[in-house]
Amino acid sequence: MKWLKHDLIKLNISEHIARQIKILTNEDFSLDDIYSLWSAPPEIKMGHQALAMFPIAKKCKTNPAELAKKLQVLMEKIEIIGVWRWIAVGPYLNFFYNHIDLYQSILPSILKEDFFKQSLSLDFPKTMIEFSQPNTHKELHVGHMRNLCLGDSLIKILRYLGGDIISSTFPGDVGTHVAKCLWFYKYHFKGTIPTENKGAWLGHLYTLAHNRLEDERGTPQEATNREHLTEILKQLEKKQGEYFELWKETRQWSIDLMKEVYEWANVKFDVWYWESEVDSSSVELVKDYQQKGLFVESEGAVGIDLKEHKLGFCLLLKTDGNGLYATKDIELARRKFQDFKVQKSLYVVDKRQSHHFEQVFKCLELMGFPQAKDCIHLQYDFVELPDGAMSSRKGNIVPLQKLIKEMEMMIKEQYLNRYQGQWTQDEIEKTATQVAKGAIKYGMTKIDPQKKIVFDMKEWLKLDGESGPYIQYAYARIQSMLIKVKREAESDYKQMTTPQEQYVMRLLKEFNQVVIESGIHYKPSLLTAYLFDLTRAYNAFYAECNLMNSPAGLKEARMDLSLATSLCLKYGLELLGIEAPLKM
Repeated sequence: MKWLKHDLIKLNISEHIARQIKILTNEDFSLDDIYSLWSAPPEIKMGHQALAMFPIAKKCKTNPAELAKKLQVLMEKIEIIGVWRWIAVGPYLNFFYNHIDLYQSILPSILKEDFFKQSLSLDFPKTMIEFSQPNTHKELHVGHMRNLCLGDSLIKILRYLGGDIISSTFPGDVGTHVAKCLWFYKYHFKGTIPTENKGAWLGHLYTLAHNRLEDERGTPQEATNREHLTEILKQLEKKQGEYFELWKETRQWSIDLMKEVYEWANVKFDVWYWESEVDSSSVELVKDYQQKGLFVESEGAVGIDLKEHKLGFCLLLKTDGNGLYATKDIELARRKFQDFKVQKSLYVVDKRQSHHFEQVFKCLELMGFPQAKDCIHLQYDFVELPDGAMSSRKGNIVPLQKLIKEMEMMIKEQYLNRYQGQWTQDEIEKTATQVAKGAIKYGMTKIDPQKKIVFDMKEWLKLDGESGPYIQYAYARIQSMLIKVKREAESDYKQMTTPQEQYVMRLLKEFNQVVIESGIHYKPSLLTAYLFDLTRAYNAFYAECNLMNSPAGLKEARMDLSLATSLCLKYGLELLGIEAPLKM
């Protein structure tokens, strides 16, 4: 994948430095070689950007500190827009930005919003991202939101970067968990079916079913239970019988719940795949490759020995002839590339399934599937409660619908009910929903995918910490301020000389580069960290610089800086699937 470098200043500098190194050492360095070495110095007095000399000096067989000094002398002779001063700091060549150039060249582009519409990528492969794979007959809980928020934000980020992205989901609507729920419903439920929230109610039945089966394990009743579960699974496989009819009815209850959650979260899928749709065809695919000699039978089951690849034995057909998750994922992989002609397929699934996907991808490779190398598992760690892990089987979960209602109620009680009489009730309700989404989606994406999340509703709702509402509040406050302040002169950027103003400007300049990095590494957490830093920097600027009482020209310049900040916050939040309220 080739990416256009967004930072034109560093791009221009890198090109000049490559030429100067050629003059000094007769060694050739590409633009990418130089561009990738930029970083921020540990202290502002050392410069705004630092170029590491180590890799360059090693290739040139020279001392890094000496090379930095020689390049400083040469670069000082070149006039580059956006650069004020050069300085060699040990084995680094650093420079300071000319902030007047930044204000004049970048702020207008942000204010016109052209900054957010430029082309940022080349040769981006057509990609399908599969995420949010909830099971029917189970209740959606807060843990499901990490997958949903991570996948949705990646799709938005990659589309912003110009990618042709197809979003898909693969809910599990068949299997043992379904059989357990139907078994309990048929043989042990004696009450009345609720008229609302039937999907969530099925999740409660599943927990009761699991616990009852565990309690009766080792008793005479266990054999009878197994017979019932086997019969249910057979009917579902044959797609006929009373259990199949019950499955169709209850499955729809779960689908209604999923769609309700997706509508609340403003998440849409281009395609829905279902386990039940690939069940039969996946079994036939395995049998076909068994006849070809790739898959082998062992004790009545069918699979493939992957020990030489350090992946153990991959079971694909059980002794009863039914497939497993791996069986279905092999068939699904084939369908994705066939149906949509994608060039890459990403699976957003938690880290517990890493071995599963290693086996699936290796099977695809051995089957001669050319796109096996283009299947990628984007794994992430779990969401836990402060007192430990969640489990639908045990029933110790935070139901998502209940959580949403509690969060929106808390937001209204703590922040919004004070506006009764000033705002309409619709405005209060809408803002409460926006802030709840901001809290959940930011909280689910702010942590590196490889790290665990501990869900804490009170922390995620704070207006003075690293949270979605903190950034939403900053955006709303800027909008409120800009309405109150009147423009009386032309903006004079030369008057913006404080460190606070300059730091905000440098962060604004980095917006698109941060989005690029978030997309390259599949880490929305890089974007959330940036938005938090920008919000803090702006708040420091607003506290130190008296915008309201600034002299003519400076006041308007600071208004431009404020509006530009709000636009970066708005676009950044949108890439996380978060709305920016006009008032809070």
